[in-house]
Amino acid sequence: MDDDTIQIFEPKIENSGIPQGNFLKRHKLPFPEDPTRFYTWKDLNIGVNFNVYHRVFRIISADPFTRRFYQNEGFPLGKDETYPEDLFAHTRAMINFKQTPPDQAELKNYIEVQLKGGRPNKALESFLNNDRKVLSFNILWEDRSFDGGDKHYILNYYLSDSKVEVKEINQQNSGQYPFPMLLKKQRLSKQPILTHCPGMSLKQEEYYSPADLICGTKINVYGRECLIYDCDKFTRDWYKGNMGVSQNTVQLAKPRPNVTYQAIPAYNGYGTPEDSLGSVFALRPKAPKQDMKKLFKQDMHILRFEATLVSTEPDDESRKFIISFYCGDDTVQIYEICDKNSGRQGGKFMERQKQTNPTSGRYYVERDFVIGQIVFLAGFKFRLCKSDEYTEKYMEDNAAVFPEASVDAIVEKIKRGAAKFKSL
Repeated sequence: MDDDTIQIFEPKIENSGIPQGNFLKRHKLPFPEDPTRFYTWKDLNIGVNFNVYHRVFRIISADPFTRRFYQNEGFPLGKDETYPEDLFAHTRAMINFKQTPPDQAELKNYIEVQLKGGRPNKALESFLNNDRKVLSFNILWEDRSFDGGDKHYILNYYLSDSKVEVKEINQQNSGQYPFPMLLKKQRLSKQPILTHCPGMSLKQEEYYSPADLICGTKINVYGRECLIYDCDKFTRDWYKGNMGVSQNTVQLAKPRPNVTYQAIPAYNGYGTPEDSLGSVFALRPKAPKQDMKKLFKQDMHILRFEATLVSTEPDDESRKFIISFYCGDDTVQIYEICDKNSGRQGGKFMERQKQTNPTSGRYYVERDFVIGQIVFLAGFKFRLCKSDEYTEKYMEDNAAVFPEASVDAIVEKIKRGAAKFKSL
């Protein structure tokens, strides 16, 4: 409407054998009698013939928007017309009948083959009606062999030629070679007749059809009994519209979780256990990451305890140690205090390092260091006797971690004993 141009488009029909689509590109259409004059919307109406470069078109219908437009402009359109009858339909039928009479059809095919011609394509109608229409099913094969298991496949049934293909659903790290197909596209026989050479058997084989592919039934794929348990939306709609059958999904048993356990090798003694695990988890090990948030927040807190050695040796009863626990990285350091002329050399007893709690199997944390507790460090047993004032203050401030140092918790424990007596 903005520039009085006209475009003619022919709807495309699949497999028509005719190039269809844009019949006339958009441009101004001139009158054949007067090339200086062009068609406008006022020249078009239902029942009107208009010439398109010596090809006469007849307008027989219009959409609702076009009718409303013409009605608003004061040019109402006429009534819709029907497509004219094909005047040559009877003539074509007579010509086809004369060329190929019913009683000479087989003779004509024989003569065509004798003259090196092609045979008639009997499956052409099925191809034209069902091309690119595929019924897709999900099937399950319960493989009971030594290395088998539940194997899932996708079965595609092609309606154009009644052929079947079975595709494998490959899973990563399944331990099996990823074959793309279990069965290539072919007609699937219900009871296949296996011979040494093709065509040796003259028995008639019965092939699977859409009526045999129903969810919940089993099919035989060359000795493999497969259960059909699901299908896609197109397949459900096709069965509902063509056969009146509702395809219902079959609920399968929940498969066992595919969990594999890989044992972690023992600590080899080089570096820290985290360093050794780096070479287990990666080919190029990386340095273990530290908890930087905890390191910056707790690095200034050091808990110091005075401890004695728990031993059966009489000389070890008089030995005293200072155990320092660093809250920033959960490391422990031990110093030994020796009197003069005691015959022992005091100083550093254990380097600062993380120690594993043999009871829990995890590293020691600040919660494990409580007065009266026995800790296992560097192969020795230490009993924590007392702590310095800073450690006591730290425990009182962190009553949630150290309930033994909480005054409120102690008072509640005392009150709990008098709860059954009346208040005086």
